[in-house]
Amino acid sequence: MAVFRPFRAIRPAPALAAQVAALPYDTMSTAEARVQAATNPLSFLHIDKAEIDLPETMDPYADLVYETAARNLRERIRAGVFAQDAQARFYVYRQTWQGHSQLGLVGCAAIADYRDNIIKKHELTHPEKETDRIRHVTACDANTGPIFLTYRDTYGVAALLEQWRGARECEAAFTSGGVLQEIWSVADPVFCARLEQCFARTPALYIADGHHRCASAYHVGVAKQAACPDFTGREEFNYFLAVAFPENQLRILDYNRVVRDLNGLEPEAFLSRVDDLFSLEPQGAIGQPYVPEATHYFGLLLDGRWYRLRARRGSFDDNDPIARLDVEILQKNLLAPILGIQDPRRDHRIAFVGGIRGLAALEQRCQEDMRVAFAMFPTTTAELMEIADSGNIMPPKSTWFEPKLLSGLFIHALSD
Repeated sequence: MAVFRPFRAIRPAPALAAQVAALPYDTMSTAEARVQAATNPLSFLHIDKAEIDLPETMDPYADLVYETAARNLRERIRAGVFAQDAQARFYVYRQTWQGHSQLGLVGCAAIADYRDNIIKKHELTHPEKETDRIRHVTACDANTGPIFLTYRDTYGVAALLEQWRGARECEAAFTSGGVLQEIWSVADPVFCARLEQCFARTPALYIADGHHRCASAYHVGVAKQAACPDFTGREEFNYFLAVAFPENQLRILDYNRVVRDLNGLEPEAFLSRVDDLFSLEPQGAIGQPYVPEATHYFGLLLDGRWYRLRARRGSFDDNDPIARLDVEILQKNLLAPILGIQDPRRDHRIAFVGGIRGLAALEQRCQEDMRVAFAMFPTTTAELMEIADSGNIMPPKSTWFEPKLLSGLFIHALSD
């Protein structure tokens, strides 16, 4: 069963939360981070992407970058930008975007649960990305970015949090990127214990977003255990920062594809081959995109014309949880055999466009540097959890969660 416990967060003064909070480090380039933080000395990007405070020629993986991140964090704590709560507690974190709200519980999960697969994964991680965050977390001696977890709300955690939230004024509220961010703290030890007990009866937690941060937090914790052979298991380094949301509140957007060329095919020949495994119907022109209405439907944009695709019955194994995913159907039945894209992780002819940018972004790419685009129906949380439960890995670029969790609102110190 899962461990999810309260902790003493290092967090910004409520009046400064809006200035401190920033999108996760891996959602932007260094150049974009420099622009975003240029006029905001309190932005958490000065900690999460500390290379922005160094010359542009600086290697973002140089030792000085991690040293700068740690120094920036210490300086802001000394200046009173951040302060650590005296008592361990949970925190309620609500995000509201486009009329949709998700209510999360901020706490600490156990590295032992990650090791034992009680915290379930659905993505592969890249060693170089893990190493970057390992060095960052080690230098800061803290988890600076939360892992986005989800769970099946069998024991009514969401209702408990909603009841708690509804009876109290939030401690911080601000809007960032069109998303209303609200925070409440839960210091009542009796209520905290009740929440812990709910998770202690929950068989599994699932990583929704943040696989690299989670793997890195695990490796840092294991290294600290090795350096402290008489550890008891209660030390903070045995746990890592996370926000857990009930699976029925999450919103997954489409994660679309654009491809640079038709693999040597003429448009007529390409569409003919597509028609072998998909029903193909012409739709609108540029400015009138076709939006897939259900699973196994796809939009195809070619030469200024949208088409409605539907995977033909029998063209995939409906009993296989991976084979029936739309991203896998598109890959196995079209991208690989027709367009020659065997490894979408490494093939430079393909790019991925998150649904937050809208289908107009696909039209723009096809007018600029790409030949063909594919609009996807979003993967569901149920599909994600089913694959994680089976011990399998989802194809790359399967999920785009929105809104993103902001960094800088909660920091988990690894040393007491």
